[in-house]
Amino acid sequence: MSKQLHAHWSSRLTFVLAATGSAVGLGNIWKFPYMVGESGGAAFVLVYLVCIALIGLPILVAEWLLGRRGQKNPINTMSELARHNGLSRGWTLVGISGVLGAFLILSFYSVIGGWSLSYTLGAVTGEFSGLDADGVGGLFNGMLASPGVLLGWHSLFMILTIGIVARGVTSGLEGAVRTLMPALAVLLVILIGYGMTTGHFGEAMNYLFNPEWSKLTGTTVLAALGHAFFTLSLGMGIMMAYGSYLGEEVNLLKTARTVVIMDTVIALGAGLAIFPIVFANGLDLASGPGLIFVTLPLAFGNMDGGVILGLMFFLLLTFAALTSAISLLEPVVEFVEERTPLARVGATLVAGAGAWALGIAALLSFNVWSEPLVFGLDVFNLLDTLTSKFMLPLTGLGAILFTAWRLDRRSVQSELGLSGGSATLWQLVTRFVAPLGVIVVFVGSL
Repeated sequence: MSKQLHAHWSSRLTFVLAATGSAVGLGNIWKFPYMVGESGGAAFVLVYLVCIALIGLPILVAEWLLGRRGQKNPINTMSELARHNGLSRGWTLVGISGVLGAFLILSFYSVIGGWSLSYTLGAVTGEFSGLDADGVGGLFNGMLASPGVLLGWHSLFMILTIGIVARGVTSGLEGAVRTLMPALAVLLVILIGYGMTTGHFGEAMNYLFNPEWSKLTGTTVLAALGHAFFTLSLGMGIMMAYGSYLGEEVNLLKTARTVVIMDTVIALGAGLAIFPIVFANGLDLASGPGLIFVTLPLAFGNMDGGVILGLMFFLLLTFAALTSAISLLEPVVEFVEERTPLARVGATLVAGAGAWALGIAALLSFNVWSEPLVFGLDVFNLLDTLTSKFMLPLTGLGAILFTAWRLDRRSVQSELGLSGGSATLWQLVTRFVAPLGVIVVFVGSL
C-alpha cells in the first residue's frame, strides 16, 4: 500500500503549464530557433511539425496514458501494467531507464542552470558593460576554469529545484509553474517587442519563416525528427510521472496538442527575441550554445539599456532551466517516495542530493577532470551522450510499443475517445510510424 493517496493536478491548466514548462528548456531558447534558421526556415518548421504530429505527440500521449493507468512512479507503473496484462516483467526496464535517465540528465543540467544564474547576477551588476569579445570570453572561460565558482552556482540551482519539488505537486510543482510560465511568457514578449525596435526584426522573420526548400536535406530532416522527440521531454520518465497525477476527465489528445503548440510557439518566439539583437550587432549566428554565454553578453554590455535587457534574457533562461529541472527531479522523487519509508521532503532531499553529487563530477569535467575518461569522453559529455543517444530514444520506443502492441486496443481507443477513421489512424501511427521514427532517430544519432 502507498503511504498516502496519490497526488493529482488541481486543474487541466496547471497540468498543461507543467508539461509545457518541462518541454520548454534551454534548448528551446537557442537550439530550435538556430536549427530553423540554418535548415530552411519555414520549410524546416513544416517538416518539424509533421515529425511532432507523427512521433512526438503519439509518444507524449502514450506516456501520459501509461502514467494515468499506473497511478505510480514510472518503474512501478510499468511493472504493474505488465503484470496486469500478463506480460513479461522485462517491460519494467522502460520505467527504470526513464527514471535513471531523468536523474542523470538533471545532474549535468543543473550545472548549466547554474551558469544561467551566474549570468543573471552578472547582468544585474553590469559585469558585461564595456567588455570587448576577449573580455566576455574571459568571463565565461574563467567561470568554467573555477571548480569553486561552478560548484557554488550548481549548488544554488539544485537548492532552488529541491525547494520547489519538496513542497509537493500542488504547492510545489503547480505553484512554480503558475508563476514561472507566465513570467517566462511576459519576458519573451518584452524581448520580442525590443527586437521590433532594432530595425532588424524583418531580417529575423525572414531568417525563421522564409521557406528555403533547397536547404532541406536528409540531415536536416533527421534533425527535425530528433528535435521533435527530444523537445517534449520524452523518454525521461517525466511525462509518465506527470500522467500519474492526472484524472480521467482530462482529454489526453487535446491536451497534447495544446502542449505541442505552446512549446513550438515559445521556441519560435525565442528566435524572434534573440535574432534581431544578433543581426543588429553583427554577431555570429554559428556560435551555437556559445551565443548565449559569450556572444549575447557582448551585445548586452555595449548597447543602450543592455543591463535591463540582459537581466530579462538571463531571467528567461533561468526560468526555462528551472521548469525543466523540477520536472526532471519529479519522477526520481516519486520513485523514492513510493519505494522507501521516506516522506516527500526526505525523498526530495535524497534524490536531489544524489543528482547534485553526480553534478560535481560533471562540472569538474571543465577543469580538473577534463581528461577523457570513457570512450574519449569526460563525465559531462559521457552523461549527455549516454542519455540523449541511447536511454531516451530506447525508453520512448518502449513506451510507444507497449501502448500500441501490448495494451488492449479497444480500451486505449475508448480512453482516447477514438473511433472509426481516427482510431485506424492512431493504430497506424503508434504501431508503425512513430516506432520507425524513433528507430531512425536512434540510428541517426549513432
